[in-house]
Amino acid sequence: MERPADRTPGSYGLKKAVLSSNETLAQSIALIAPTAGPLLAIPFVYASAGSGTWLTFLIATITIFLVALNVNQFARISASPGSLYSYISSHMHPIAGMLAAWALLIAYIGTATAIAAGLTNYTNVVLSILGIKSFPLIVAAAGVGLAVWLAYRDVTISARLMLGLEIISVLLISVVAIGVLVRHGLHPDMDQLTLKGMTPAKLRMGLVLAIFALVGFESATSLGSEAKDPLRNIPRAVTWSGVLAGLFFVLCAYAEVLGFRGSAETLENSPAPLHVMARSAGMPALIGIAIDMGALVSFFSCVLACITAGARVLFLMGQKGALHSRLGQVHTSNRTPHRAVVVSGMAAFLPLGVLTCLGIGTSEIYGLTGTLATFGFLTAYVLVSIAAPIFLRAQGRLMVRDVVVSALALFAMIVAFLGNVYPLPPAPYNYLPYIYVALLSIGLTWSVVLNARTPAFAENADADLDTVAD
Repeated sequence: MERPADRTPGSYGLKKAVLSSNETLAQSIALIAPTAGPLLAIPFVYASAGSGTWLTFLIATITIFLVALNVNQFARISASPGSLYSYISSHMHPIAGMLAAWALLIAYIGTATAIAAGLTNYTNVVLSILGIKSFPLIVAAAGVGLAVWLAYRDVTISARLMLGLEIISVLLISVVAIGVLVRHGLHPDMDQLTLKGMTPAKLRMGLVLAIFALVGFESATSLGSEAKDPLRNIPRAVTWSGVLAGLFFVLCAYAEVLGFRGSAETLENSPAPLHVMARSAGMPALIGIAIDMGALVSFFSCVLACITAGARVLFLMGQKGALHSRLGQVHTSNRTPHRAVVVSGMAAFLPLGVLTCLGIGTSEIYGLTGTLATFGFLTAYVLVSIAAPIFLRAQGRLMVRDVVVSALALFAMIVAFLGNVYPLPPAPYNYLPYIYVALLSIGLTWSVVLNARTPAFAENADADLDTVAD
């Protein structure tokens, strides 16, 4: 059922050049999960940033754009399934590449767990509205299991499904958001524009959550060998997914804060904020139900995107000797990294299943695993922002503006990281940085020891930059 991946440049045994530009974009868009923003991220950010929520998302969008510029220094000349892992290992020490790989795994799998918890939670909300009792563990297992099956079967089917589902969901929410603005007379909301009650501390805390809402924009790079014209389409996906999703969140944040004004329930405590928005816009209940359905499929598409991206990092680690070589094999007929897909899915479901059995609520699971995933993304973004100027200098193309972009991105990542650890959050969130460091250390040690026995990683690190522009 499986075979070692071939070494045809840019192929790795996976399907080659099967994803269009829109399908490549779908990977990054789905992992960002634009529908999850108005439902989960914006209420969380509002709890910290209040009237400055829209500004918090705008700053987060600019931050992500700066990181995207650094990522694209590599994406324009390299196509491989290893995402940032390949870029960093090729232009920094191989150990830095392994560090980035484990950080990305924690990030992608942690996000899959968090969004699967969100999927479970919102399924419970929808079913309760319909008077139907649900079983969270069964819902979670079904969602993750279906995502694994699709990722196992065909990357093309997965990408097309993600694209269609997200377009429908985003359009529905945009209609509601614009409806709120029209209903309120399209006049400026001075409380929001003057940042009433906003403080630098609140902005910093909200920025952490806003950045988490936009992470994953770089995941299209994990499809390097499967995308058509990857040196053109992947950089576009990296840039536009973050920018478009960020601007969408800015619109939704402004509209949600406005739509909840005068409501009996508060935005941060609402179980179904888009229902309140639809009522505020004077729209029929059917719109709210349609958004609920769109939200559910959007959550699912995000889980699918996370498993897809995580599997490709595992796949390349298996090929390079940083993990067992069996993870670097592809399915004979499907030509997907099937073993890596299964491991990625199991790793995403395991913490969700255990925490659910321990009686921890899905909202709390979302917060815990999402915060843990944020540490992983921040680590990878810091490393790629350091690697970009090193790469450009080696190419003789380093300019002052490149150093400025890298420095600004690093500054934003450091601020976001500090926002996670200071002021010290309440338990159990105060333990998360230590858990993250422990996971990262265990993974890195495992890969270093394994690679020392079969040193394929160090010998082949440069091979990932196997598609180079003239």
